[in-house]
Amino acid sequence: MIGPDINPNIERILLRLKTIPENPGVYQHLDASGKVIYVGKARNLQRRVSSYFSHYDDKTPKIKMLVRSVYDIRVTVVATEVDALLLENSLIKRYQPRYNSMLKDDKTYPYLLLTDEEYPRLLYTRRHNLKGQYFGPYPNGRILRELQDIIRQLFSYRTCDHMGKRPCMKHQIGLCGAPCAGLQSKEDYLATIENIRRILKGDFGDILDDLKQRMFAMAQELRFEEAEALKKKVRLLEEYQSRSTVVDTNVKDVDVVTILSDERYAYVNMLRIKNGSIIYSFSNEIKKQLDESDAEILATVVPALHEQTQSTAREVVLPMAVPDLPVDYLQQTIEPRGDRRKLLELSLRNVESYQLQCRHQRALVDPDEGKPSRRNEHLLERIQRALQLPTLPVNIECFDNSNIQGAYPVAGMVRFTNGKPNRKEYRKYNIKTVEGPDDYASMAEVIFRRYKRLNDEGKTLPDLLIVDGGAGQMEVAREVIQDQLKLDLPIAGLAKDDHHHTNELLYGFPPKVIGLKPTDPLFHLLEQIQNEVHRFAITFHKDKRSKGTFRTSLTDIPGIGQKTAHDLLLRFGSVKQIKLQTVDDLAAAIGPAKAKTVYDYLRQNDNSREK
Repeated sequence: MIGPDINPNIERILLRLKTIPENPGVYQHLDASGKVIYVGKARNLQRRVSSYFSHYDDKTPKIKMLVRSVYDIRVTVVATEVDALLLENSLIKRYQPRYNSMLKDDKTYPYLLLTDEEYPRLLYTRRHNLKGQYFGPYPNGRILRELQDIIRQLFSYRTCDHMGKRPCMKHQIGLCGAPCAGLQSKEDYLATIENIRRILKGDFGDILDDLKQRMFAMAQELRFEEAEALKKKVRLLEEYQSRSTVVDTNVKDVDVVTILSDERYAYVNMLRIKNGSIIYSFSNEIKKQLDESDAEILATVVPALHEQTQSTAREVVLPMAVPDLPVDYLQQTIEPRGDRRKLLELSLRNVESYQLQCRHQRALVDPDEGKPSRRNEHLLERIQRALQLPTLPVNIECFDNSNIQGAYPVAGMVRFTNGKPNRKEYRKYNIKTVEGPDDYASMAEVIFRRYKRLNDEGKTLPDLLIVDGGAGQMEVAREVIQDQLKLDLPIAGLAKDDHHHTNELLYGFPPKVIGLKPTDPLFHLLEQIQNEVHRFAITFHKDKRSKGTFRTSLTDIPGIGQKTAHDLLLRFGSVKQIKLQTVDDLAAAIGPAKAKTVYDYLRQNDNSREK
């Protein structure tokens, strides 16, 4: 738990935490002025809110900033997770908290509006101060104007600001039925508006069937001119539908959302699918406030887009699982096949194009966009000189291992680009070939897997590899990189003192030492890299352990579950060590009945292998 040196209001906050219930709901972090600075939702408010104020050293820099700013906490208990989701979305819109990632202001995007009037009108607008039903937003005015023109050719409706008592020019040229003069009944006019509403929602099928039935009826009554007019409308609507149809019409009502992100921004694209047709595609840019993952950003963005676009879909196709998105709100489809996979790939192409557009626009305004800051460039130049590197270390990769006495071994790799974390390039590794707590062998395995794959795929290697360790870890990396893979990749190490604090940068073989002062900006950069890879590996290890997704030969034993296997590995370190124990030794850890089961099974398997 954090102390008053981090947040001077911690005593009041700790008392507040004790009163928070273990129910689903929404929480708000407030600063000293009473301003809401962060809004979140939780299945268990007590557990989620308390997590902000524990294990402070493991938090990302931006979350640390949030924790230091919290003065008070406000919670709202709701009945269901769906209620929490909707309330969170509403509060974020209302308060615009500085630490929440939000969609870029959409007021500049165009909409179509069916006004809330006795005789509604269809208007093109970029404002939200009119009463009525909005459709959109649309990515640009051209697409919206095209749709509006098609609707104008299909249906006649009023566009005048004020209804008079005499037919106007629009009626004379066939663009309005003149309900103002009683030449079109209110029921007929509202039926026309309802058809327009259905087209805007993407419901083409029923309207086409209705137009065709009316066309055939007119033809049977020998009203051929009217039938021909309806035939032209059918063809126009079928042409528009065919141009937007990309998948089977069995894909009735689906949203497709993809995301790409870099250090500062996330980019999302949403496709609205109705009866196999793309009604519209909408892309938006999100400025990151905290170090959220793509899945965490989508947990906020998907409900916001769902509401903003007035989607009626109950299914959303996503590139990854999104936490805290209730099934009864939206059913997630992950790793889709067939037509849904095609749609996901199409959405990804859209978001890639949008990301390039946004970066290009920022580069026009700021020519240094994407380049290292002067401070970071100076630090990278210092690293280049100190390590005698052939090029500026623009891309630096660093590895770290994590396990508990050899159990659940994993590793993490982070990449820093231009002196900043490049989270898109982070990688997680499950250790596959090492038993027991062997950091050297674990490091050798992940380094081999990483750079063999890069080399096989013809991808560019980083400019510098840093191992989180001293001369021993560096030698392991050298044997893999130079002796086994025959690659030319500079290697450095970060050594720690007796207090487990970074104090030396090592390079060369045999290693040379570069002393680091805690006040040196270069020290802060290297320490940030080391802390980040440690945090990343530890977080991955905790996630895997808590989810119980690790599998060992122990879980194959009938009657032995994840918890028992976990207890054995924690006690003895590895399956190999467990095999060396007596029944009594095992019983001390898991009880006599299970101990005999494990002992007999392992002995039986060993004997069968010998035979």
